[in-house]
Amino acid sequence: MSATRNPTDWTSEAMRRRIARRYAAERRFKAAGLFAVLLSAAFLAFLLFTMVGNGLRGFTRTEIAVKVDFPASPLLLDPNAITDQALANANLPMVTGEVVKKALGADAEEWVSPTAWTVLRDTIKADPKILSQTVTIKLPASTAIDLAAKSKGSPEAEAAVDRLNKAGLLSTGFNMGFLTTSDGTDPTQVGIWGAFKGSLLTMLVTLALSFPVGVATAVYLEEYARKNWMTDIIEVSINNLAAVPSIIFGLLGLSIFLNFLHLPRSAALVGGMTLALMTMPVIVIAGRNAIKSVPPSIRDAALGIGASPVQVVFHHVLPLALPGILTGTIIGMARALGETAPLLMIGMRAFIATPPGGITDPATVLPVQIFLWSDEVSKGFVEKTSAAIIVLLVFLLAMNGLAIYLRNKFERRW
Repeated sequence: MSATRNPTDWTSEAMRRRIARRYAAERRFKAAGLFAVLLSAAFLAFLLFTMVGNGLRGFTRTEIAVKVDFPASPLLLDPNAITDQALANANLPMVTGEVVKKALGADAEEWVSPTAWTVLRDTIKADPKILSQTVTIKLPASTAIDLAAKSKGSPEAEAAVDRLNKAGLLSTGFNMGFLTTSDGTDPTQVGIWGAFKGSLLTMLVTLALSFPVGVATAVYLEEYARKNWMTDIIEVSINNLAAVPSIIFGLLGLSIFLNFLHLPRSAALVGGMTLALMTMPVIVIAGRNAIKSVPPSIRDAALGIGASPVQVVFHHVLPLALPGILTGTIIGMARALGETAPLLMIGMRAFIATPPGGITDPATVLPVQIFLWSDEVSKGFVEKTSAAIIVLLVFLLAMNGLAIYLRNKFERRW
């Protein structure tokens, strides 16, 4: 026969020790949790600090002020007949080299960017009257000079930077061209606009396809489909599709959209359709969970006042489930925005020097552009890669912020 516990045992020394051990274990658990949060925050801060530290330099460009005496230059152009063909026949790369050597010295031709002649061309097109004048034009510096002016470079480049600084000819400022131009071979002249526009078009196609189809599928499975072996197979298939590696969807897009349907290669339309296949399972799962969370009393009350089953779903259940559906959409679209592997499979890694005009034009996206720049040999692309990552993160935050705003706007409480 077991001994009965005396009520006074609750105040015994053994009980106090057990309580002290429980409190100590709770304090250790809190400390471990706090340490985990601080460690995660430290890693995130280190990542952001590294990206911002390297990326901010990617938004700037070093320029050299060059005095150009157009009347004495070998440039033979009529100010009254400036056309694209005339400028193309003027051999501007050679003329730019001669102008730089005359203004800065015989060894200064390598100080300016190989594509600096485009600045000279655009300046002449903007004001042909300068062909009869002597003006000072800021030409983009070469990669070596640009790196030496911002951080550290080769001894030769640093000596050239010191010489240009003493003459007051060197300046570093915000590079608007990085946000308004597209890809190129010269890191001082490349831009992110083409890839940004490609990402925007691809995400619009992805959202236009995945959101309505995913929500309709979730509504059907939860509100209308009978529970049998067929719906069980569909549910298992959807859950499995949400865990399939993204490159499998790229292979699916390659075989169906390109090889079978012969849609345009490397287009935002195909990229959006491929990413929609990957995003739909996430939206379906989140949509079903959101619909399940709506209390049955809402349905019963709506039916009790004479609403039809369709009105119950679209006037009562779906508006209440919309915040949860938008949360799933945020997760799916964020995953799609950062994907690279499926887009590489459908050819969206091409060199695109012109921004796409529509969803059927050749295009690339920000993650692929970052991947391509990170694989370049020139050191000038390192800071451009970090700058492109910053643009991608800002794009992601803006997209998520809009989705969160819509979710909070449509959120209802009962």
